Amino acid sequence: MSDLHPVRRALLSVSDKTGLIDLAKALSERGVELLSTGGSAKTLRDAGLTVKDVSEVTGFPEMMDGRVKTLHPMVHGGLLALRDDEGHVASMNEHGIGAIDLLVVNLYPFEATVAKGADYATAIENIDIGGPAMIRAAAKNHKFVNVVVDVEDYDALLAELDANDGQTSYEFRQKLALTAYARTGAYDAAVSTWMANALGETSPRRRVFAGTRAQTLRYGENPHQSASFYVDGSTRPGVAHAEQLQGKELSYNNINDTDAAFELVSEFRPEDGPACAIIKHANPCGVARGATLAEAYSRAFDCDRTSAFGGIIALNQTLDVETAKQITEIFTEVVIAPGADEAAREIFAAKKNLRLLLTEGLSDPAAAGLAIKQVTGGYLVQDRDNGRVDQWELKTVTKRQPTPEELKDLLFAWKVAKHVKSNAIVYVKDGATVGVGAGQMSRVDSTRIAARKSQDMAEVMGLDTPLTRGSVVASDAFFPFPDGLLTAAEAGATAVIQPGGSMRDDKVIEAADEAGLAMVFTGMRHFRH
Repeated sequence: MSDLHPVRRALLSVSDKTGLIDLAKALSERGVELLSTGGSAKTLRDAGLTVKDVSEVTGFPEMMDGRVKTLHPMVHGGLLALRDDEGHVASMNEHGIGAIDLLVVNLYPFEATVAKGADYATAIENIDIGGPAMIRAAAKNHKFVNVVVDVEDYDALLAELDANDGQTSYEFRQKLALTAYARTGAYDAAVSTWMANALGETSPRRRVFAGTRAQTLRYGENPHQSASFYVDGSTRPGVAHAEQLQGKELSYNNINDTDAAFELVSEFRPEDGPACAIIKHANPCGVARGATLAEAYSRAFDCDRTSAFGGIIALNQTLDVETAKQITEIFTEVVIAPGADEAAREIFAAKKNLRLLLTEGLSDPAAAGLAIKQVTGGYLVQDRDNGRVDQWELKTVTKRQPTPEELKDLLFAWKVAKHVKSNAIVYVKDGATVGVGAGQMSRVDSTRIAARKSQDMAEVMGLDTPLTRGSVVASDAFFPFPDGLLTAAEAGATAVIQPGGSMRDDKVIEAADEAGLAMVFTGMRHFRH
């Protein structure tokens, strides 16, 4: 028996009317009988198409504000009946149930409703019941029934019908069913996540995550790994929603690093002045403020020019022509910014492989959200690190208070350290990083590496002293012993910001006092593994 089955009767019931009329006309021209509901039926009739209301088929009007219309044996029998089962066929004949060969449904816009800040009652009313029930029924019976849940599959359906003289293949129906079940799964995930948030349930017994594929990537972190990029419906500005103006497709590593860069630069609000972050392998290799965006970029670049080569650049203000000229002097993978003026776009246009992403805004570093990490056999789920520390929350623990200039740099360094892999050490001077140590097993090693990079850059710039001379230093977690702090002092740091909380805090404070350092505690750490 052939796996090809004809499409003679279709039920169309959609919330998103995009492409509906064109699809219905194409189906009607192929001799397909059209069934529909409510607004979809009206849209089709207004377009001059012949369509039968589901209420005519069921013998019941739509009721309870449309809550009940398709939950009926005349509908579900037509979707679920096995055409090659004598008992099923006999039941269809006995009760006058017509087969439905094609179901086209997209669901009430629950996700969009919640994203707009709808209240509880409004969100509840936007939970679709009949739609998911029909989709699941049709998908289960994909041996005979086609189910389409995405507008982007309309053309593929018509192409399949044309290729097979009004019929579809089993393989095609299988793929449609896969997409359908993923859609209902994602829909239920959105509802359950919303309810958990609405009820203040931070650790529900069952947690579901869902996404929509935005891009099939060439490969993952390495060429032997396959990969895709999925978006979760979040409306926060960032790499997922950025407009790419030019350059080749983003890779897995590009997306990961660009996200890290943009999240970091978003810590520095545009109204506080221009800022730039340069990222390499998800770690900052230079972050700075400046009087202009071009100066911010130049100062960030001067922290570690070697690592900046082939890096990702994030800006907190609109890219201008002077900054664009500087950026294009070396090889850069991606630039992401809230916007770009026409002159800057023209400069970048000459660099065909340089990707330019525009976000129309910055991410909110204080926004709530989840951070998810897969481990063997499960997932680790936590709140995203949106912790921030203001000046008045700092506790000075040394005899010497930090100067106003040191305090400003300490807060800058603390924001950067939040985005550096642990163990993280960040030296800052005059609103720019001058040394970054990341991802070491020993905090002392991170301190030394950051200082060594500072010495290397001083030599490149023809300076006699390391850039860390007269800097401040941030540590993402406490110094367990005085040795790391003293290493920073030897590099020239004059003030320290760290969480505190070590059993040996008194020894570390004593060492800081003996070295003449000012030190403040935040009471908050920023591990990033």
